[in-house]
Amino acid sequence: MCNIQSWMEQLAEELKNEFGSRLWFLGLQGSFGRGEGTAESDIDAVVILDRVDPEDLQRYSGLLDRLPYREKTCGFVCGRTELQNWDPSDLFSLCMDTVPLIGSLEELRSRISSSDIQRAVWTGVCTLYHLCAHNLIHERNGDILRGLYKSAAFTLRAIAYLKTGRYESRMEPLAALLQPEERRILTFSQELRGGKGELPAPDFRRYSDVLLSWAAGWIARRGGGEGSQ
Repeated sequence: MCNIQSWMEQLAEELKNEFGSRLWFLGLQGSFGRGEGTAESDIDAVVILDRVDPEDLQRYSGLLDRLPYREKTCGFVCGRTELQNWDPSDLFSLCMDTVPLIGSLEELRSRISSSDIQRAVWTGVCTLYHLCAHNLIHERNGDILRGLYKSAAFTLRAIAYLKTGRYESRMEPLAALLQPEERRILTFSQELRGGKGELPAPDFRRYSDVLLSWAAGWIARRGGGEGSQ
């Protein structure tokens, strides 16, 4: 399995050599950032430069080509200027779920209000409902469903934060902050984690039905004025 500390140190050195003082932030997200990485985990690096243009993206891609585990690298690349004008509701997960190695995201985090987090949850749940329904009707694809459950885990973190004021990126502590219905979604997310390819038809239907019903119920409660409670 990738030694993530060593790999990130290599990435930091390459970024400094390539971009110098233009590198504003480097961090790590995902399962490796949570200390839950496995041999199948992607490497979710967060790289923020002073600005980003197409040539910068090509240079960064070439830089990654020089590192091991290229096929596992993904993550988020952006310019500081762009992030300073980003939708605050879309910054919540980035700021809360990223482990900093170089720099800090505090100036972005300070822009995020409670109403921004509520909007992040609202958007997340509505998107899950729409894509889950679409997948049930059209693609009927197990990997799409796995992706939806992965996204649902981020929405659950925001819901838990609104209710408790605590942000838990790791699955076990997060589960302790959730209501039973939400905990079931998190459990299914863990069950689907790491799998690939088609699911048996009964499993696909069961996982889809539970996710869709949860999202529909949340939307109905929001419409009734209950918010994320």
